[in-house]
Amino acid sequence: MIEKSIYLEGIEPVNLYGANNVLLNKLTSYFPKLRIVARGHEIITLGEEQEIRNFEEKLQLLISYFHKYNKITINDIEELTATGESTKWLSKEISNDDVLVYGNHGKEIKAKSVNQHLLVNEFTKNDIIFALGPAGTGKTYTAIALAVRSLRNKEVKRIILCRPAVEAGESLGFLPGDMKEKLDPYLQPLYDALRDMIPAQRLLNFLEEGVIEIAPLAYMRGRTLDNAFVILDEGQNTTVNQMKMFLTRMGKNAKFIITGDTTQIDLPKKTPSGLIRAVDLLKGISGIGIVHFDIRDVVRHKLVKKIIEAYSNQSNDNES
Repeated sequence: MIEKSIYLEGIEPVNLYGANNVLLNKLTSYFPKLRIVARGHEIITLGEEQEIRNFEEKLQLLISYFHKYNKITINDIEELTATGESTKWLSKEISNDDVLVYGNHGKEIKAKSVNQHLLVNEFTKNDIIFALGPAGTGKTYTAIALAVRSLRNKEVKRIILCRPAVEAGESLGFLPGDMKEKLDPYLQPLYDALRDMIPAQRLLNFLEEGVIEIAPLAYMRGRTLDNAFVILDEGQNTTVNQMKMFLTRMGKNAKFIITGDTTQIDLPKKTPSGLIRAVDLLKGISGIGIVHFDIRDVVRHKLVKKIIEAYSNQSNDNES
């Protein structure tokens, strides 16, 4: 008999053990010959070496499963212990192919509209994609889901999300706090999407380790972004030079998605939008995709669609 300590990495114990250790107790029930004691991130096992190895293998598979699907249930443990092909169990399809990524508690995050599906398709064919359209169409949310999936599948090593810090009718100078605290409100929609898809503690670890970076556009200057999935949100508020700077940061094995709504430009008057200029200059170049979202793609409250339609009608009236 031997004693071995197993240390959990990349997962919070509560996600693996379950409330009142219900998941851990279920798993250990399949190893009656072992004495198993869990203390936070450490699991102490006592028994025959082969039994401990078998237990450790199942434990690691459960951790990998959680990273993929963001949940573990009693049924998952029963299926894991019942099958002799553990790797097949890990790759099992628990939903249809439309799922982009599994969010917190196993929430299925899918493309919900025609142009969201088109964005996903363009992602498989191009390294730079422009996604243009009104608010509420899921442009940024879908892009972040693709980024999280790429990170989980180890297709990229990091995610970088940025926005131009353009004042939309308010002055940064009058906001309280240091520069980070002044800028965080601009970046909050990006945090919100990530919190839907990644457990809180793991997201915090990713942010601290630099695996996920959320920053103003100005922080991209002078950098080369290799092995990264980079999303520029609110691209309509970049100047022509800022957009050129951003696009030329692209390094090896990188994916760029630029989102924006050309009807909500907050730049000073007579300052051309870098997004509009870039789409005009780069359309037709192989490897660059452009997806135009419209009112049919709105996935927020049903009134949002009517609000967008009303403002659009007003603009048309002003032009006539």
